[in-house]
Amino acid sequence: MKNQNLFTALRAAFPADGSAMAIETDEGLQYSWSDLDRATAMMANLLKSLALPEGSRVAVQVEKSVEALMLYLATLRAGYVFLPLNTAYQSAEIEYFIGNAEPAVVVCSAANFGWVSKIAFKAGTQHVFTLNDDRTGSLLERAAHQSDQHQAVPRQADDLAAILYTSGTTGRSKGAMLTHGNMLSNALTLQDYWGWKKGDVLIHALPIFHVHGLFVAIHGALINGSKMIWMAKFDPKRAIAYMPQATVFMGVPTLYVRMLAEPSLNKSAVQNMRLFIAGSAPLLIETFTEWQEKTGHTILERYGMSETAMLTSNPYGPDKRYAKQSERRGGTVGFPLPGVSLRVMGDGGQTLPTGEIGGIQVKGPNVFKGYWRMPEKTAEEFTADGFFKTGDVGKVDERGYVTIVGRSKDLIISGGYNVYPAEIEGYINEMKGVAESAVVGVPHPDFGEVGVAVVIAKPGASVQPDAVLAGLKAQLANFKIPKRCFVVAELPRNTMGKVQKNLLRDQHKALFSA
Repeated sequence: MKNQNLFTALRAAFPADGSAMAIETDEGLQYSWSDLDRATAMMANLLKSLALPEGSRVAVQVEKSVEALMLYLATLRAGYVFLPLNTAYQSAEIEYFIGNAEPAVVVCSAANFGWVSKIAFKAGTQHVFTLNDDRTGSLLERAAHQSDQHQAVPRQADDLAAILYTSGTTGRSKGAMLTHGNMLSNALTLQDYWGWKKGDVLIHALPIFHVHGLFVAIHGALINGSKMIWMAKFDPKRAIAYMPQATVFMGVPTLYVRMLAEPSLNKSAVQNMRLFIAGSAPLLIETFTEWQEKTGHTILERYGMSETAMLTSNPYGPDKRYAKQSERRGGTVGFPLPGVSLRVMGDGGQTLPTGEIGGIQVKGPNVFKGYWRMPEKTAEEFTADGFFKTGDVGKVDERGYVTIVGRSKDLIISGGYNVYPAEIEGYINEMKGVAESAVVGVPHPDFGEVGVAVVIAKPGASVQPDAVLAGLKAQLANFKIPKRCFVVAELPRNTMGKVQKNLLRDQHKALFSA
């Protein structure tokens, strides 16, 4: 993998027939493999013409489009560092990211040009372009004059390819530095582990500013020379209608819940499909089971993060190389991927035995280089023997399946006892009428911290807070029982469908204050 630009590896997998279709959009636009090659060459030549310093960052906050994907590939091709930014970020956040990353180029939608360019120029950025989701904008206008031939800039495996800012639920967001080698090793491992085949077609229904949609999904299709059906915005009815022409779907749990509500979802609608993958947020066992019953397919759940791309996965199917790994088990994230070492550690730095809950640490070629301009933070997050502390809490069972129990920052220490919200949520979610729950810790004068349960009822069902707490008392130790329960219409979520527990903690932090 020495001297390999990730783009070069992806480009090498493009089919020999350049006129074959690479991407078809939900608006009926069609892009061939040679369109991808030529357009990324023109954009890479535009970047080259700017005479940017070595290692320059290209920060991009635009709506999802095939042209935005091309800009990502062009940045890799030109040897620069791609910095995707969530489209929901507002000015204070953008000011922080641009100030921290100091990009040489910023690309935004024309509608935001006024305020984004002001922030960028103030921070010393030389070039600000616009790119819209309707194939307009100054970036495309300028790139149109460039040559459609471009020799990819050689890169080493250890060279920086992208910086991904973590969602920053505690303190300032950190920029995770991912290398060409990190991402290429992960793409090749998943191509093998998930059984990608010739003729596979991916329904791409995720945002592209996040590791799931940008790296796992796009790299997966490109390194396999597979066509993508491109959805600018997820629509459950439309996604199901695409399934007879596709074989692979990747989504966050919310997308599966929305498809399950559609009458058109049945076994015949998905008979051409090979694989359904879920990640980015925990998949409820109820969703897992209902999907199995309705479609005959078992969702493959996996686990990764911005700093590491994918770490573990439920198996694709029986494989003699991984003899014990045949069954996809709901509620687990499967096994460490080939090449990844994973261990569960106790508070005292000791490796914990099978089945015990502790901090998850990982090591492998996919693990990032460190946090951008945060050497102290990077040093703090790695152990002396090179393992990365994920901040996730979990356990490994006797068969090697990994289960994530929650984030270490979500751990509630109540009266000196450790309380894991995911355990309590599991019990609440099984109660009659409950659709989903979130348990968070809030300050308490006697216990230091106590749990508060926030519950959503199923449509048409009535759930009483006291009944939830009474039901838990019959099943769990007293120190684990939340002190209060609220039934609400919805839980706050980020773009990837993850419940934003920091907002719930904030909302209820004064509940018990004198």
